[in-house]
Amino acid sequence: MVKLILLSLLAYLALVNGYVIKSNKMEIMGTQGGEDPDPEIRERRNFVKAMMKDAWDDYARYAWGENELKPISQVGQPGGIYGDSKIGATIIDALSTLHIMEFNEEFDAGRAWVASDFDFTTVNTTVSVFETNIRILGGFLSAYAFTGDELFKDKAYEVGKQLLPVFDTPSGIPYQRINPATGQTDRSASNSLAEFGTLHLEFIYLSEVTGDPIFAEKVLKIQDVMDKLEKPNGLYSMYVSTSTGQFTDSHVSMGGGADSFYEYLIKAYVQNGDLVARRLYDETIDAYVQNNLIQVSHPSSLIYIAELFDGSRIEHIGSHLECFAGGMFALGSATDPRNSSQGGQQARDFEIGRNFTNTCHESYVRATSKIGPEVFHFTEDAEAVAVYDGEKAYILRPEVLESYFVLYRLTNNTMYRDWAWEAAQQIEKLCKAGPGRGYSGLRNVYDETPQQDDVQQTFFLAETLKYLYLIFSTPDLISLDSWVFNTECHPLPVKGTHPLYQ
Repeated sequence: MVKLILLSLLAYLALVNGYVIKSNKMEIMGTQGGEDPDPEIRERRNFVKAMMKDAWDDYARYAWGENELKPISQVGQPGGIYGDSKIGATIIDALSTLHIMEFNEEFDAGRAWVASDFDFTTVNTTVSVFETNIRILGGFLSAYAFTGDELFKDKAYEVGKQLLPVFDTPSGIPYQRINPATGQTDRSASNSLAEFGTLHLEFIYLSEVTGDPIFAEKVLKIQDVMDKLEKPNGLYSMYVSTSTGQFTDSHVSMGGGADSFYEYLIKAYVQNGDLVARRLYDETIDAYVQNNLIQVSHPSSLIYIAELFDGSRIEHIGSHLECFAGGMFALGSATDPRNSSQGGQQARDFEIGRNFTNTCHESYVRATSKIGPEVFHFTEDAEAVAVYDGEKAYILRPEVLESYFVLYRLTNNTMYRDWAWEAAQQIEKLCKAGPGRGYSGLRNVYDETPQQDDVQQTFFLAETLKYLYLIFSTPDLISLDSWVFNTECHPLPVKGTHPLYQ
């Protein structure tokens, strides 16, 4: 009787604090549900959920424990960013999506694999620190934030500790790669903005939940180096020396190699009110505007974010990876603590975000497949289209859908839902490897019947399908007031709004 009373009391306290106890774990309220009252929207969400079911089941059937699935060949995908290791990257990257979509049996199967088979300390191959952080560490932390399951916190702590040797550099700017089993790093001479600047959200939260300050110390050191770094014209170049902490090139971009560095500046502010990160974000956005890197195309007046070389040469080019920035600009505007009358930056940044998201949509509708390419140009002869063969692929990327999602949440404009639905239908039509099978990227989005590349990327389950599902859900499901997405779309708690991050 005493035990029953105690359990009832715990359940009540859990409920009023924002989570419910279920079997041997707790589930945070607002991480499941979200069914829209509109039957057409519910049908679209169920369509996306069925896509996730096929992607997961095909992986589980033919590549369980492997990092990725080759859905045409129906085998696991070796090599890549995790060397020759088999650490179940798809399993870990999919956990948060499985939970949100209420695939509870599949989530439990993934948890069981993690409990029995995942041991990062024995991974005797060189892995990418950036990819490990956003997919593996981020996946575990999100699963822990959703469930309170200590297994996921312990595995996150294990991964985080194995990554620490990369920070043993003269500058504090970490190396790019590490062998987790031996601790041997690649001792890279320089590192890109994205690779060392996309650790902050995960490491700060890891320190919070474990009580070990070392992780926060490492990323705050990076922030300090970037704050003190002399930036020509206020702009960040792409690469920084791991030895001196100074720039090693003059290439300025918001695309691949730099993208999520900027994303994490604004999201660090959202996550825990980091005012240094907010200032660095505002300064760099102002510098982009002042240095004419926000351009307008002809004849369609599409806003795009250009790249800068050698301090003066502007390249009129965009990329699918860069399309996250539409949502970033809008989020930065929506969370700007400055009064809108102080120079009008809030309205300016929101308009950049809204218009750049439209540009990324144009890169989709101007392709024969209605799916956008890796790279697109703005010249006298090309506007939001790829020019060279190597730019015409689509590898199941989420960034355009990410911006649709953020803009929809901030504006409630159903146009973004319609754009997302168009993309979802084309992905199902052109990327599906067969009935009940997984999904492949496309080699040329301008072909009438594009050839598939036979790779189901882990981020397709972690990001692409999750953004699609959430855009067809009500805004209380993973509310932007309570959650911040890491760059792999793993939700992490906003400090002060979550029982596991007070």
